[in-house]
Amino acid sequence: MPKKRKPGTAPAKDVNSMTVKHVMEKRVQSVLLKTKADVMASLMIEGFGAVPVVDGTKKLVGIVSEHDLLAAIDDGHKLGAVTAADVMTANPYSVRPETTLGTLVHVLRASDLVRVPVVDANERLIGIIARRDVLRTVLAGSSKGK
Repeated sequence: MPKKRKPGTAPAKDVNSMTVKHVMEKRVQSVLLKTKADVMASLMIEGFGAVPVVDGTKKLVGIVSEHDLLAAIDDGHKLGAVTAADVMTANPYSVRPETTLGTLVHVLRASDLVRVPVVDANERLIGIIARRDVLRTVLAGSSKGK
């Protein structure tokens, strides 16, 4: 016999029916091409381990990860002397808000990506989503089904 739900509660959604829009972090820190690497390192210490790089219209043009900054240090650069344009990964993989979490899980599993910028139809940055956001959502959904 199926388990009865409490009145006023919706059934838990699975990753194939939920979209990035419902899970993504909308308050995403971003930097411009000319932002110095030491500033980006400070942002990463206080927030995410990667910072999207945008142009003056908020169009996504790159992303700088902790790995990119460590590579710059390993190559002998001072973080105050290099910019986002110098160390970023240009044209990073991104998703749209209507992407299902199931699709995102496949992408994250097939790549080394930890977080992915979310862009609108004009390629403007509107959010970011990380592996932990997906896991948190799945855990919350599974605890509701108990």
